[in-house]
Amino acid sequence: MSQRPRPAKIRDAEATRARLLQAATAEFAAHGIAGARVDRIGAAADANKALIYTHFGNKEQLFDAVMDAHVSRVLDQVPFTADDLPGYAGRLFDYLLAHPDQLRLATWHRLERSGTGHETEGLRASMRQKTETIAAAQAGGRVPATFTPEDLLAFTLALTNAWMPTSPVAAAGEDAEQHRAAVVEAVRRLVT
Repeated sequence: MSQRPRPAKIRDAEATRARLLQAATAEFAAHGIAGARVDRIGAAADANKALIYTHFGNKEQLFDAVMDAHVSRVLDQVPFTADDLPGYAGRLFDYLLAHPDQLRLATWHRLERSGTGHETEGLRASMRQKTETIAAAQAGGRVPATFTPEDLLAFTLALTNAWMPTSPVAAAGEDAEQHRAAVVEAVRRLVT
């Protein structure tokens, strides 16, 4: 009795790469680089773990690719306006609440990739552009010059992150709308 040949499996490298990035996001957010396991990433992506090395090089490079993708996404989806830092803080708060992995990944990046020479694509340029925009708004009298542009941006980001689930002061079940309003008001007071 002859067996019919199986149809050839169609391989889609981009789909596999996307599944690996999605699985790696969950793994790295939960365990960081040191605790992440390529076996679990491969299994979650329904892909051979060898494809991680094919597409990304090694586990650290996979983490860097995950970070680059997440930083690009937040830069694209949360518009920055120096003339409306309270509004920016509110939009960023909403984004981070909807995407809890973002801050977890950023925390792991600071803990495990700091000083390694890898700079997340776009992050440094984005921070520089934001501080330059704040400086221009200060020079134009639209934003007070009480703080340096760098300090004002750092304070805005810190206040925005304060009530996220990754924060040690955030309690489960807290009223997100109330905290969002408090963040926006605190940033408003910084710039009035």
